[in-house]
Amino acid sequence: MTDREKSMSFGQAASAYESGRPGYPAEAVAWLLNPVREPGRALRVADVGAGTGKLTRTIVELGADVVAVDPDADMLATLRENVRGVPTFAGTAERLPLPDAGLDAVVMGQAWHWVDVERASREVGRVLRSGGVLGLIWNIRDDRVDWVRRLTEAMGGSNAEVLLATTGPRVAEPLGALEHGEWRWERRITLPQLRDLVLSRSDVITASPEKRAGIEAAVDGVVASVPELADAGSVALPYITHAFRARRL
Repeated sequence: MTDREKSMSFGQAASAYESGRPGYPAEAVAWLLNPVREPGRALRVADVGAGTGKLTRTIVELGADVVAVDPDADMLATLRENVRGVPTFAGTAERLPLPDAGLDAVVMGQAWHWVDVERASREVGRVLRSGGVLGLIWNIRDDRVDWVRRLTEAMGGSNAEVLLATTGPRVAEPLGALEHGEWRWERRITLPQLRDLVLSRSDVITASPEKRAGIEAAVDGVVASVPELADAGSVALPYITHAFRARRL
């Protein structure tokens, strides 16, 4: 299965994605938008690859005017249930249904690793005003914790995890150089949420029944070693949020 097909698979697990995936630290999202903030004016922002609205709701809470763009109708339907009043549009980073130079910022959460970098950079540059910002953000589990490392081994590494552990993201003209920031934090997660986290991953969504059963069995082995998850408990799942921003030249 191609990366393109995997990138379009998430709507099949929209409910699990909403339950299992974490939101984003407000400090990290604010950092993405800070270069274009102006006193007394709400920012105009597009959340592209918005999914179920994990990043969208944080941008709304920061006071920006937001539109959400995603190629999957099921993900956008879930977003509309969870983030009321945000306009939604079908589209991708390479083909945005938005006017020229109309935005202060384009942001993408857990999404840039799926794009064609040259095409997406040109299209983002088209919809941004001069000096506008592209903000990219990923939540990555902190594998320095033993049980978390074993969980990642059970699930297998994602495209995003491989990208951030190797070359890092890349952008092209008309976008300038990327700046990088990191935030370390924890999310309390229950066993049902942890299972949904596993089920929301593209490699699991698109796996054969046999492969999926093997992944779930391996995850069960890890879960059995985490006593906090027994008896409807919860455990702190540590994350490192990586944020990158680039200005439109």
